[in-house]
Amino acid sequence: MNNVIRDVYYRTNGEMYIGVVGSVRSGKSMFIRKFIQTKVLPFVQDEEVKNKIIDELPQSAEGKAIMTVEPKFVPTTPVQITVEDDLKLNVRLVDCVGYILENAKGYENEDGSPRLVRTPWFSENIAFEDAATIGTQKVINNHSHIGILMTSDGSFGEFTRHDFESVEEKLVDELKSLDKPFVIVLNTAEPNSNKTLKLIESLATKYGVSVIPVNVMDLTDRDIDVILREALNEFDISKLEIKIPTWVSALDDCYEKKQIFNEVVNQTTGEYRKFKDVQNIKDNLSECDLFSKVEISNLDSGTGEVEITIDFKDELFDEIVTDILGKSIEDRGEYITLLQDFVRAKKEYDKLSTAIEAVKATGYGIANPDVNDLELDKPEVVKHGSRYGIKLRAKAPSIHLIKVDVESTFEPIIGSEEQSKQLLNKIMDDYDTDPNAMWESEIFGRKLSEVVNDGIKAKLYLIPENVQYKLRQCLEKIVNKGRGNIIAIIL
Repeated sequence: MNNVIRDVYYRTNGEMYIGVVGSVRSGKSMFIRKFIQTKVLPFVQDEEVKNKIIDELPQSAEGKAIMTVEPKFVPTTPVQITVEDDLKLNVRLVDCVGYILENAKGYENEDGSPRLVRTPWFSENIAFEDAATIGTQKVINNHSHIGILMTSDGSFGEFTRHDFESVEEKLVDELKSLDKPFVIVLNTAEPNSNKTLKLIESLATKYGVSVIPVNVMDLTDRDIDVILREALNEFDISKLEIKIPTWVSALDDCYEKKQIFNEVVNQTTGEYRKFKDVQNIKDNLSECDLFSKVEISNLDSGTGEVEITIDFKDELFDEIVTDILGKSIEDRGEYITLLQDFVRAKKEYDKLSTAIEAVKATGYGIANPDVNDLELDKPEVVKHGSRYGIKLRAKAPSIHLIKVDVESTFEPIIGSEEQSKQLLNKIMDDYDTDPNAMWESEIFGRKLSEVVNDGIKAKLYLIPENVQYKLRQCLEKIVNKGRGNIIAIIL
């Protein structure tokens, strides 16, 4: 047993249930018969079970007479076959009642009334045409992992290509609405002719589904493998992993190049979802100017997992570094200097990061001292009554961050009331259009943002040094003495 069956086993969790649908006289029954004889019976060890399956095989005949007049499960109960030595696969095919072709015989009674047929889904008999429609939905939805739509080019039998075409279009729409993987099998007397190959190409383009030409009367093991392989390609991709350099993964989404990358990937993966689309995904990604190479690094049709590896152009890294730094690095010496400055700044920031987050959230943050900041005084012996002990004293700086809302007022004298209102209206128009644009408004030749910012800075610089010192002393007493109360008198 080849790898195709193994892949089907993993993709369908060990159950190969295939629903065969299509018009009457398209070769559904013969296809199921050949499939069972080729792919199932050789692996059934129990002779009694094998004979039972043979008895249940659907019958087929030539002419316009309809042979399948009720849905048929083949075998009646799924049969378990052993694939190689380690895989046990449950197999069952379903032969659906065919959709009616014009001039077909057997779907009406002699008086012209609809012929009623039995189905497993209703206690009463229903019209032949209803059995085909309802049966297709039931079989594909509830009893199949894979759908096979049988049609024909009219190269055999008494029906033309035109007869099959209208039913074919209707069935494709129905199967797509059920959202189950399916393929189209074109039953033809000349599967390798140029005429057939052109028809296959046009049907695949028209329906967006894989189409496989076979002569069902001479169906081979290889033909079935091709059909199953194409059916596997109609499954959805279960997992798509795109491997990119770590420096791209680490890059924040605020940078333009990362935004372009995200957009390309999201657009491509949103457009394609089936396993057969993997090559299209690769081709679409390859069109992006950011990438130097795109390749499919892993493809597993059994699990539906796909891995695509993307290499970025070498010069892109330098461009990204320039974007991050806000300037280009001219030589290695400048780069080393920058790294050293960064490391020093990072060490200082790490000490304050917790305090900064706290002050943003609550208005007050404390940066705890590091062990290296501890200053240990000389130990001394102390007396407590009749007993003695050792006194150890340590001191370490703690940084306290306090958020203070600073108010700044700007009241320019414009002139008349009307002139003031005009200026106000202009500022408000800018604010309504873009709140940030208001700060770019100019008054007396200066941007409003600069004027307000100068006012805030002026207030901060007005805090006298002795006041700063007293505030620090106050905090030290609260921390070291454990006093929870404070009385402030501001003059």
